[in-house]
Amino acid sequence: MLHPELKNAPGAREPQDALAEAMALAYALPGLDVVGGQVVRLPRAHPGQLFGKGKLEELRQALEADEIDLVLIDGPVSPVQQRNLEKAWNVKLLDRTGLILEIFADRAATREGVLQVELAALSYQRTRLVRAWTHLERQRGGLGFVGGPGETQIEADRRAIDEQMTRLRRQLDKVAKTRELHRAARRKVPYPVVALVGYTNAGKSTLFNRLTGANVMAKDMLFATLDPTMRAVRLPTGKDVILSDTVGFISDLPTLLVAAFRATLEEVLEADLILHVRDIAHPATEIQAADVAGVLASLGVAEDVPQIELWNKADMLDPDARAQIDRQAARTEGVFVGSALTGDGLSALFDAITEILDDARHHDRVQLAHAEGRLRAWLFAQGVVEAEVQGEDSTELHVHWSDRQKAQFRRLRDDA
Repeated sequence: MLHPELKNAPGAREPQDALAEAMALAYALPGLDVVGGQVVRLPRAHPGQLFGKGKLEELRQALEADEIDLVLIDGPVSPVQQRNLEKAWNVKLLDRTGLILEIFADRAATREGVLQVELAALSYQRTRLVRAWTHLERQRGGLGFVGGPGETQIEADRRAIDEQMTRLRRQLDKVAKTRELHRAARRKVPYPVVALVGYTNAGKSTLFNRLTGANVMAKDMLFATLDPTMRAVRLPTGKDVILSDTVGFISDLPTLLVAAFRATLEEVLEADLILHVRDIAHPATEIQAADVAGVLASLGVAEDVPQIELWNKADMLDPDARAQIDRQAARTEGVFVGSALTGDGLSALFDAITEILDDARHHDRVQLAHAEGRLRAWLFAQGVVEAEVQGEDSTELHVHWSDRQKAQFRRLRDDA
């Protein structure tokens, strides 16, 4: 594993922390025998080979001595750079995007997850079709879908990939509609939704399993959970909620992967409460938290959705560090320190969740004019209507909704 560290490159992460995360990614892919990792400092990225001639030869000798077959580079590598590096080192090469794609392909279990991985992989492959052949005069002719006169092999392959991506998007649309039906059904259940979010390997699935008794994959590796898992659960306080475990976030997640997995993360948009699980023992915990906040903002999570934090893995801190973290959390509203593994400190968290959600949904009555059919349809689509009383001039709806849904309704009414 090579982590190129560019001089004066933007970003707050320490090179060794970035390399450690990249190594964790490599270990997360079954079948890889990871020999080691190295930070390679570069004054600038060489456009053709990423590394300069001297560093290129130095790395070639090291790879040859260790009989390396596959090189992982923690960062983006252009198609031209990949081809040149593979030729110079006589190895296979994967950049950060390719590695994460391989992990996703290995972990995806649901129909939607598999389709999303295939779509992202095709999008990635499409970018690799640049100058993939040296004999560009190689052409094939034909009519219709076979390819027109003068179509190069690259163009034909790119068109085949585009057609397959179109088919995958249609299938994903169908899956998304099914998921929306499931969400609509859940809205009719009078249970609020709690979404677990956090950096990958922060301990979300461990907390999920502790609460639900479910057998969700919870290992000390990145991206142990890819597909969203939801369970109705009764908290120790007696509060019934729907708990949602989502895919973990990661820094520098390639754009095509963010787009492909957006539907997986959309469960967060339905939440009445977002529980951010942080690995407080990780040296880069603050940077990880900022990455999570950035993803949530990009998803368009409403500002009125309450959020609280569990500073998890506190059992891994030494006594002095734990005391310091406890003092910091005591001064910060909505923060709880504990361990999903041992159960330490979770009682206060569950009490807070119950207190927040008890106020989250309440009964109300809404008067609608007969002409306000769009608003009536919206309320029924949200699954909040418990009864309807028709009058001569208006309709009275008895609703059971959250403050967020009430605010949404008011905005719709104001815009009407």
